[in-house]
Amino acid sequence: MPFNKPKLKADIKTLLTEMRTRTENADDEFATRLSDMFDEYAKTGKPVYESGLIAPNGGGPVTGTFIGYLE
Repeated sequence: MPFNKPKLKADIKTLLTEMRTRTENADDEFATRLSDMFDEYAKTGKPVYESGLIAPNGGGPVTGTFIGYLE
């Protein structure tokens, strides 16, 4: 599944709207909720492998450089 930027944007707008109704400082809550949104957003990314890694015959560590991107 690719990144869902429209959902992240909507979630941020909802958070900001809710925070504006507060009469007391809620910096910790805001920071927690915003970081949770970014965490959720980042986890929706899908790594796409193109090439670059080599697994030796008979086992052992994989070597090389990952060539790909996040979708």
